[in-house]
Amino acid sequence: MNTIAVIGAGPQLGRAIGQRFAAEGFNVALVARDRTRLEAVADRIAAEGTRVEVFPADVTDRPGLQAALAAAAEQLGPIDVLEYSPAPTPSDLTAAPIVDAAHVTVDALLPHLDTYLLGGVAAVNQVLPGMLERGSGTILVTSGAGSGPIIVPQVANVQIATAGMRNWILNLNAALSGTGVYAAHVAIAAYIGQGGPASEPEAIAEAYWRLHGERAEAELFYDDLPDGFQGLADKFQDS
Repeated sequence: MNTIAVIGAGPQLGRAIGQRFAAEGFNVALVARDRTRLEAVADRIAAEGTRVEVFPADVTDRPGLQAALAAAAEQLGPIDVLEYSPAPTPSDLTAAPIVDAAHVTVDALLPHLDTYLLGGVAAVNQVLPGMLERGSGTILVTSGAGSGPIIVPQVANVQIATAGMRNWILNLNAALSGTGVYAAHVAIAAYIGQGGPASEPEAIAEAYWRLHGERAEAELFYDDLPDGFQGLADKFQDS
C-alpha cells in the first residue's frame, strides 16, 4: 500500500489532500506541530478506510522533522508521495512579522527561510534517497502565488523565502528527469474555503491528485482569485 506524508497538515487543504489520496488507497501520515489538531484531521481522513497516523513536528526543527518522516516510513511504509505546505499561524506572524520589499532585513527574512525553504529541503532530503532507490515517487511543494506568478511587495520577506523554495523545486523537477521521481511546485492564488467552488479544499486537492497521476507539469499555478483582489491574503491582513 502506498503512503503519502502531508507536512503542515491542517483542517482545510491538508485534510482534503489526505482524503483524496486516502480515497485511492493510500496510507496517510500527517505532520504538523499541534497533536490535537492533527488527530482531529486524522479522524476525518480515517473515514476513507485507510490507515492514518499523526507525527507531530515543527518544520523549523529540521532534525525533528526528519525524525517524524522516518517514523512515518517505519510505521506506514516508504513515503511514496511527499506534500509540503507549511503555513504561518497568527502567533507565528506576531513573532516574525511580514515586511514590505523596502524594509526587508536579514532578521526579518531568516524565520521564513527556516519555515519554507530550509524545512522543505530537510523534508525532501529525508525521502528522496529512498524514492531514487525505488525509481518512483512524487514530491509536491506548495506556496502562495507570491512565490513567483504574482508580485506581492507587502509580504516581501515571506515571498523571498517561498520564491527560493519554488526555484529549487523547478530545478529539482529538471534534475529528476528520467529517474522515475517527479517534483512539482503548486502556487495557490485562492481564498481556500472562502471563495467559489474552485477554491474549496476538495477542488484544489483534486489538482494534486492530477499532478501525481499525470506527472507532466513542473508547476501548477492554481488561480481562483476574485475580481478586485488586492494582493494580500487574509492571514496577512492583521499581521
